[in-house]
Order: sequence, then C-alpha cells, then structure tokens
Amino acid sequence: MSRFSRDTRIATEGTRADRPDRQHHQTPGKGPGKRTGQPGRFHREVSRQDAPCTGTPRPRDDRRAFRPADTDTPQDDGALGIRLNKYLASAGVCSRRKADELIDQGRVLLNGRRARTGDRVLPGDRVTLDGRPVATSEPRICLMLHKPVRVVSTVSDPQGRTTVLDFVPKEYRHLRLYPVGRLDYYSEGLILLTNDGVLAQRLMHPSNCQHKVYEVLVRGPVTERVLAPMRQGMTLAEGDVTRPARVEAVSAQGNTLLTITLQQGLNRQIRRMCRDSGLTVLRLKRIAEGALALGTLPPGRVRVLSEQELFQLGLHD
Repeated sequence: MSRFSRDTRIATEGTRADRPDRQHHQTPGKGPGKRTGQPGRFHREVSRQDAPCTGTPRPRDDRRAFRPADTDTPQDDGALGIRLNKYLASAGVCSRRKADELIDQGRVLLNGRRARTGDRVLPGDRVTLDGRPVATSEPRICLMLHKPVRVVSTVSDPQGRTTVLDFVPKEYRHLRLYPVGRLDYYSEGLILLTNDGVLAQRLMHPSNCQHKVYEVLVRGPVTERVLAPMRQGMTLAEGDVTRPARVEAVSAQGNTLLTITLQQGLNRQIRRMCRDSGLTVLRLKRIAEGALALGTLPPGRVRVLSEQELFQLGLHD
C-alpha cells in the first residue's frame, strides 16, 4: 500500500487507537499479539476440550438434557415402566449403549412417534425398530459353544467365513443370538451365545471380572525366566500393560503346555504376551470362564447353560 493511500485511509477512518470498537471487540487469538497480549494468528489455538469454561454453556440437545440413572430399581418395572434401552436389550436387540445410539439415530419408534433417550416403556406400549415390532416374548437362553479354529466370533462375516452362529442347532435358530465376547479366528474353545442383551452386557463389563483359563501349546521348552514377566505383569509392544497372570507349565512331547489364567481381556492378549516373550503358539484353547468349564464338549457342539450355572456366574435375576 502506498504512503498516500495509507495517509488517506487514516484521515477518513482514524487510527486503530481511535477505533475503540475494534480495540475492545478484537477476537481473541486473532491479529498481532504484541498490541493485545493475545496469541498471534500462527499461535496454536486451544482446543475446545482444553479451553476453560467461561460464560454461559451452549444448551445441550433436549433429548440428552435429562437422563435418569440407569439402575435396576423397582420403579423400572412399576408404574413408570422400563427404560427403553433396557427394553431393547432385554429383547435381545443389542446392548444398552448400542440401544441409545439407535434411539438417537431416530430408528426406534415408541407408539408411532420418534423415541427419545430416557423414554420408558409401559405395559401395552408398541416399540418398533426400523419399522419392525420389538417384543420381549422370546425366552432367555444362553448357550455354550466349543468354537473350532478358523471360525469368526461374529453374527455374520463379509468374507463369507464360517461364524459361531453356523453351529447353533435348528431349534434355536429362530432366536436372535449373538456371541458374548470374542475368541480369535485361530483359537478354539469356550464361547457363550445368548439372546439376552442385559446378560451379555453384564458378562462383558470390566467390573464383572470373570477369570478366563486357557491352554496354550508353545514350541519347545520354556524356562521359568521366560514366564516370570507374564506372572508379574508386563508391558506389551503396543504399550498395553497386563495384570499378573497365573501361569503353569508342563512338558508335552518336546513342546510346552501352558495353562494361563487371565483377569482381563485385552485383544489377543495371550498371543501378544507369548510373542513378546519369544514363544511360538501352536494351539490356543479357552477351557473355562468364571465357574463355567468347557469339559468334554466336542468342537462345534453346543449345550444350554442351566439356571444353576447362570446363578454361579452371578447372572441369574
């Protein structure tokens, strides 16, 4: 800008100091930092999460403004009905958290209107998901499957691989069953299938702390020095820290059979522990979960859990 143009602009508009409207209403974080004490335009802006809370907070969506406590109290089944997310979970549709997502997406209708988070279902109410009625008339059931190797622990697989539901007997295929937890593709052993979303949520919640026992065949002999980090807790290559595990070892025809008991469920935890310990896994099998034992159940076979077994797991209502 030429000297003449600048002088003309100052004469008609005044200097920056003469314009209090700009001086006092300058946006923080904009403009030169020397004059205002604010960070310059190239200074890293504070993120919305890190910034201090000042002024009046932006009002939240009215659907989330009030969310009653999600507890199993007598009022859940009394005059106030049952919470909608619990109703969907009890019907075997999904977990409560996923149910909240479906409700927020507008896919759930209650008596013909779009449902909102926190709604309660009363006797005689009609609930639909994607236009299909949702009812809790299905009997609750929990199955134990001895998952074979090369089977995915999902309801369906886009690659067309065999899933755990392919082993469900015909008399249970009309139920909306899904696996509780996971067991990786090349592992075998105990996995549960259920149509009860509440039961599945309790089983998978970290506070449940159901210990799991695995038989792991590794190549060659294994020394106590190699097993010590597993027993004490170790930091995996990805940065995850494991809790101390119970590890027993016996010789098995030139190889070593480990029995490992875990109190946590990191993804592929045992394989990663063995990898970082320099061990090669030849076979991995889950043989127990909490009070449940796989026993002599053959691979690919299913049996129904008894009420006593559900009670031992602490899942009987």
